[in-house]
Amino acid sequence: MSAPAPSPLAIVDAEPLPRQDEVLTDAALAFVAELHRNFTARRDELLTRRQDRRAEIARTSTLDFRPETAEIRAADWKVAPAPAALNDRRVEITGPTDRKMTINALNSGAKVWLADFEDASAPTWENVVLGQLNLIDAYERRIDFTDAKSGKSYALKDADQLATVVMRPRGWHLEERHLQFDGRPVPGALVDFGLYFFHNAQRLIDLGKGPYFYLPKTESYLEARLWNDIFVFAQDYVGIPQGTVRATVLIETITAAYEMEEILFELKDHAAGLNAGRWDYLFSIVKNFRDGGTKFVLPDRNAVTMTAPFMRAYTELLVRTCHKRGAHAIGGMAAFIPSRRDAEVNKVAFEKVKADKDREAGDGFDGSWVAHPDLVPIAMASFDAVLGDKPNQKDRLREDVSVAPGDLIAIDSLDARPTYAGLVSAVQVGIRYIEAWLRGLGAVAIFNLMEDAATAEISRSQIWQWINAGVVFEHDGKAVKATAELARKVAAEELAAIRAEIGEEAFAAGKWQQAHDLLLKVSLDADYADFLTLPAYDQLVG
Repeated sequence: MSAPAPSPLAIVDAEPLPRQDEVLTDAALAFVAELHRNFTARRDELLTRRQDRRAEIARTSTLDFRPETAEIRAADWKVAPAPAALNDRRVEITGPTDRKMTINALNSGAKVWLADFEDASAPTWENVVLGQLNLIDAYERRIDFTDAKSGKSYALKDADQLATVVMRPRGWHLEERHLQFDGRPVPGALVDFGLYFFHNAQRLIDLGKGPYFYLPKTESYLEARLWNDIFVFAQDYVGIPQGTVRATVLIETITAAYEMEEILFELKDHAAGLNAGRWDYLFSIVKNFRDGGTKFVLPDRNAVTMTAPFMRAYTELLVRTCHKRGAHAIGGMAAFIPSRRDAEVNKVAFEKVKADKDREAGDGFDGSWVAHPDLVPIAMASFDAVLGDKPNQKDRLREDVSVAPGDLIAIDSLDARPTYAGLVSAVQVGIRYIEAWLRGLGAVAIFNLMEDAATAEISRSQIWQWINAGVVFEHDGKAVKATAELARKVAAEELAAIRAEIGEEAFAAGKWQQAHDLLLKVSLDADYADFLTLPAYDQLVG
């Protein structure tokens, strides 16, 4: 039975949730309806443009900075100055908006919390609606949580000790099937943005902050222009000053890497910075250059460190671009999850995290991401050592950086090759992550790393790429070719290993076979799916 529609404008096709009426108010739904009517058609056109760009890359196997925007790159302009609450971003923690994470992230000591409705959140209706409710409750200081297993209670610290929230809505490609206007589902991005902005814009202003956003999966400056127009419309709609909204764009697609200045220009009055998102960036390279032959074949994902020449080109160009335009440059994720049982594992991992954050701070980044509160002090120390009392290092212009178009796609400059162990790892992580996602969990600790949907994307993309490129592995002293049969064999072995590891009862209660089948489908189908989450959403319960 569906819940009664709370507004004549909307069809909410989902079972009622506790306190949903505080989120799905008539006024909030009317605002989302206006966003939908004004902007969804443009979003549809931009998704079609993505396909056209992909087809062009398939024909040419190359990318370049856009000639039609050369004047923007040559002109002298800057983004609006950062608001006080976003001026110091030296450590940012990421995570979904469940009740416990909301409290822990706000209390973590990080300067910013990326409150995630995207890759770290499986978009069940419960996660979508109650995640919004948790943020409202946090701003109203009426949020607490008691862990049923441990009995431990969680509550917010004093306001001046809490992280500033930057909320990430879903990417443009995803629909929200539970909410329809005018006979069609609303884009998930407009649902997430609309409900959050409508309920919290004024609340945040009253707290001395504002409605701040991370924009995911952006592929072109025209997509940034769409977001800017949405911000202008939204601020007028609720009657707050233009420029109150601030957005940080994740440069996590290869096409966006060639349009960083244009993206900042389109968002100029609302731009807060750019972020270097590693796994989705690699996934985007595979997706766009999958027809490009062996020179675009990536090695094992863990072999593609941020010191790889083409990754250095990307991150250093990002820092130079941001600082030239007065924007923050935010570094990548430290995904390690500390072990409660193995001090030696922690010691080695903490040293790697420190080296990574030292490098980012030394390269000129103004801040960086971590996935766990225990990593906040490590990252903080790296940036404190470079920044001292300064809130950022935007004065470091990095004019020494010079990146040619080919540098960003020089995949074959990396001295590493795919391995059989890398194939096994991709299958292991892919199955384990997808199984959790299908149960409604978007941020999952796997082998001491916090994994999200970007992890599953790079895993299945590498399996697909290695098979289609005819990669040959060394295994047990023999040459073994990557084939669909080999991937099925490895997946069957992993499924049997999981069954033995967790026991028959837990295996039956999970979605392991479903996850196995879905991973193989998106890894082996000749027709490469644009996003794993599209077929996965059809199987997501709730």
